[in-house]
Amino acid sequence: MTVPPQASRPGEPPAGCSRDALRSALDTLLEPARFKDYGPNGLQVEGRERVRHLVSGVTASRALIEAAIADGADAILVHHGLFWRGQSGCVTGWMKQRLALLLQHDISLFAYHLPLDAHPTLGNNAQLAQRLGLAPLPGGWGRFGDQDLGLLGVPPVDTAAALATHVQAVLGRPVTLLDTAQRPLRRVAWCSGGAQGYFEAAIAAGADAFLTGEISEPQAHYARECGVAYLACGHHATERYGAPAVAAAVALSLGLSHRFIDVDNPA
Repeated sequence: MTVPPQASRPGEPPAGCSRDALRSALDTLLEPARFKDYGPNGLQVEGRERVRHLVSGVTASRALIEAAIADGADAILVHHGLFWRGQSGCVTGWMKQRLALLLQHDISLFAYHLPLDAHPTLGNNAQLAQRLGLAPLPGGWGRFGDQDLGLLGVPPVDTAAALATHVQAVLGRPVTLLDTAQRPLRRVAWCSGGAQGYFEAAIAAGADAFLTGEISEPQAHYARECGVAYLACGHHATERYGAPAVAAAVALSLGLSHRFIDVDNPA
């Protein structure tokens, strides 16, 4: 990033930046134009022109928006925004409630989906790897799947059962493990969130185990028939780390205050 932070005197609120400067910094860092995605990336709801306090979270739920309002946010950065392909476009029910809060309090909402998964150091997959001790393979050898979102690497333990125990301790939630072959782990594939559709690509890439957030009916059969372990570790739990990492980096660059608010989700 090239925009220097503006200094504030001790005890004063952050000097902040313009909304457009924040948008430019996020777009420059995450490069949304590179991705074919399920909804719009970037500024989804326009709030006040001046931004001093940025709140980050996983999903633009009403609970997060209400917590951000209480925290004095000028802008919110999330992984899961409000608008997705296939929606009706009607502003009713939960959509009206969320939008009404943002508009009433003049808060901008920024949302980045696949770009926030993919960033090589601050994204969900990279941040998850840091916390779990997964060592990505170098260069193109460490990428697989659609739009190269999945990562391949070396695990910190040598069995799927040990990896499941380790992940459960780090993420603080139960892990669903399918491991009929119980073969030694040399290479692990992972992709945060609802990436169960990447399992076949992970198998083709030579993974001994695949770690993601969710599991659907077909993956149980693939795991048993192919002898590759499958770990479902929670959609929310595996995607808690990218948004605060990106927000903290941008806030430091632009002279903003930042707080991550984690709204618990068992999914």
